[in-house]
Formats: sequence, C-alpha cells, structure tokens
Amino acid sequence: MAIQLIWYKRDLRVSDHLPLTCAATSGPCIALYVYEPELIEADDSDAAHLDFVNQSIAELRSNLRRLGSDLFIRAGQMPDVLEGIHDKFDIAKIWAHEETFNNISYQRDQRVRAWAKAKHIPIVELPQFGVVRRLTDRNGWAAKWNQRMTQPLTDPPSRIESPESIADCDRGNIRNADQFKVNSFKRTNIQTGGESKAIEYLDSFLNSRGANYRGEMSSPVTADVSCSRLSSYIAYGNISMRTIHHRTNSRIKEIKELKKQGTPLDSTWLQSLSSFKSRLSWHCHFMQKMEDEPSIEFQNMNRAYDGLREDQFNDEYFDAWCQGQTGYPLVDACMRALHQTGWINFRMRAMLVSFASYHLWLHWRKPATYLARLFLDYEPGIHYSQIQMQSGVTGINTVRIYSPIKQVADQDPQGIFIRKYVPELADIPDKHLAEPHQMNAMEQTFYGCKIGVDYPKPIVDHLTQYKMARDRIHQIKKAPQTRAESNKVYLKHGSRKTPMSKR
Repeated sequence: MAIQLIWYKRDLRVSDHLPLTCAATSGPCIALYVYEPELIEADDSDAAHLDFVNQSIAELRSNLRRLGSDLFIRAGQMPDVLEGIHDKFDIAKIWAHEETFNNISYQRDQRVRAWAKAKHIPIVELPQFGVVRRLTDRNGWAAKWNQRMTQPLTDPPSRIESPESIADCDRGNIRNADQFKVNSFKRTNIQTGGESKAIEYLDSFLNSRGANYRGEMSSPVTADVSCSRLSSYIAYGNISMRTIHHRTNSRIKEIKELKKQGTPLDSTWLQSLSSFKSRLSWHCHFMQKMEDEPSIEFQNMNRAYDGLREDQFNDEYFDAWCQGQTGYPLVDACMRALHQTGWINFRMRAMLVSFASYHLWLHWRKPATYLARLFLDYEPGIHYSQIQMQSGVTGINTVRIYSPIKQVADQDPQGIFIRKYVPELADIPDKHLAEPHQMNAMEQTFYGCKIGVDYPKPIVDHLTQYKMARDRIHQIKKAPQTRAESNKVYLKHGSRKTPMSKR
C-alpha cells in the first residue's frame, strides 16, 4: 500500500499544519522526523537546540498518537533515510513545509529533490511563513505576507489513517546529545520546547505580560517578562506565525470592544500589540533576504565591504567577548546571560554585535557562528541579515554604534541586570556601574572589586574605538563603488518603506 509521507523539520506541531492535514485527506500516512548528524554537529548548532527539539517531538508524538498515528524517528543522512522508508512502505507523495535554514539544509533539500525525481515521487512543499519562494521583485511583498497571514487557520485532522503494516515497524526513539558530536554550553535556565508551551507563552503575553511590551522591550531588566518570548517556538515551528497573527488580531479586537464598554484596561495595550504585530512581518522580511540570497550566511551582502575587517581579526578580543570578560559590564552581562538562558532581547543583541564589530573591529562571521550556538531561537534568515546590518556591511541601513556606557544609563541604570549576571560588581554603586574602571584605588578596595583582578580592565578604550570605527565605516560607505553596490542591495532586499533618496 502506497503511503503519504509527512516530513517534519522545523514545524513541530499538529495545529495549523497544512502538510499534515493535506496528507491525512490523501490516504494512509506516516509522519517522519529525522535526526541529521550533519545539521546537529554543525558549527552553528548546540546541544540546547537538540534538547528543545526533543521536548518538541516528544509532545508531537503524543499528539499524533491521539490522532491514531505516530511519529517515526530516524537518524541518518537524507535521502538515505527516505530510501529505507520507501523500500518498506512505497512512498506515493512527500508532504513538507518550505524551509529557509542554513546552507547544509539547502544542500540536503537539493539531494532529496533529486532522489524524489529519480523515484518519480512528487514533493509538495507548502509555505509556513510569509517567505516567498522564487521571489522576483520585493515590490508588493508586504501584501503577499498579509494575504498569507489572513488566510484561515488549518484545523488538525480528526483522524490519521496509518498503513496496516505499521504495527510491525520500529517507530524509533528520541536521541540525546551524547549520541552526537554536538557543541554544548552549560545552561541553567532555558525555555522548554513543545506546542503546548508555545500556546502557554502566547496566551500569557496577549492577556497579561504584553501590556507594556512597547515601553519595556528594550531593557534587559524588563524584556524577559514583557517580550513575547515566542521566538524559539516560532523557530522550531511549535506554533505557526499565522496562529500568532490571528490571535493577536482577536485580542486587539477584544480590547477595543472592552474599551467601548468602559472596562478599565491598561492604556498601553493597543500600542504594544500594534508594535508586536509589526515585528511579525519583520521576522519574515529578514528571512526573505536569506531565501533570496543564501550566500549572506558566508559573505557580505554588500561586496564593496569585502576586506574591511577580514585580515585584522583579533582572537584575544574575540575570546574576551565570547566569555563576557571585556571590562564593559552591560556587554559582559548580556553574554553571560546568553550562556545561561539562551535568550536576550533585541536591543542587547544589537549592542553585542555592535561592540564586536566596531569597538573590537571583528569580522562578523565568527561572532555570528558563536551567537548562533548561544541563541536558542537561532533562525539563520534573521540571524545573518541582522548580524550584517548591525556590522554595517549592508550599505542600506543606518550605521549604529552602540555605546556600552550610555546603554547602561538608558537600559539598566540601577544595575539590576548587570548585578545578576556579573556578580563581581554586586556591591559597586550605581554611579560606577557603567565604568567601574573609573573608580580610584580606595573605592575599589572599599567596594571589594579590584579592576584587573576581580573584574577585567576595559579591553579597548570606548571613545578611541568609536571614533576609529565611525570614520572607517563612513569613509567606505560614501565611496562611489559602495553606493552603486548599495543600490543593488536595496533593489533586492530593501523594505520599500524608505525611498532611495532618503537612505
């Protein structure tokens, strides 16, 4: 008996899962998840990613069993795994979501398509996000995104038919990190994967935590609660973007109705949810760049910036940045928080990359790979586009060199976040937290923190590096060759919200 194969990748759910529903209406099905060592053991992967996947597929398997099916779990290289499934069950069609991930997954997909073509097996890949395959023109992209997000949600199938021979088959087991050669950071407080967890976070954000999102998302002190914290669940497909969009719109409608009725509500709700909605399209906007130009994982989006930093990489600076030992408290606190939790808010991510790119003058590629491992919500399409934007090598974005000193005053003036993750500075007065090296010897002794002993001296001088970086980046940005390349980048990747003449 021929079967419909549902190939699960980074779409680990049953709700609003069109490939699952379509396959279930087309005949007997097998759902498959494959541990691919080439992805798991890659430089941008970490054991925390695998743990999140395992938690997600454990719940997915349970949900599929309630629908009368199961999840086949295999490990190996694609399409070899498919060959084994095909020999046993005779695959009639493969159903999957489109995926925009890293180069390894892209090459894998090419192999799978070639294998399927040779076997005369059709592959149906359906959109999961607002990313448009084979997009020829960025004009009108926002309308396409909105059209997709406003489509009705797809209900899970009420029942999934399985082939009769499935009873005699080994369904496979969940594989842990110790079964692979995978990178691993020691984590102490990290999110748990799964479809139910995604819904739980969405509900708490829309009904309580999100009221002050707009005003509190930039500070690491408040962002942990006020941000949605859905990014990891979106990255692994525990929840669909369309579900988030629909439920956010429903909540906005509900709030407006409650306000009409005179129900007391926090006045910031509507502004906060409006800001949140804009970031849903922002997510897909950046993923679209990767879809349109996969090479940005490895090379500058604007090739006029080639050679700007490549030959001056300072490994000592890089190691200090990686370990949160730069002598700049907020930078170090952010990096240490990432090591423990796998998450920090967007503003602090931008500051980390800015510091590495401008103050330390490091080429973006190695910091990007290191952060990919640290970010539990690693999404290559967003990751590399953002890294390049914050590094100033796109040519179409404003150059922002964050001051690690001013950011303390703006985002953590009382040192709540800094003291939590940099305990060496626990007893330092607020006025010295941004620049503890400015304390005199008596103060250092009194507060129990000797600079250069208990906490490092600044690895570079902020003002000197700021001026150097600003001058060098602006010099190359105004060059005719750079401007010409920037025009090409804009035509391919620009959001179209800013006219060319005002960039």
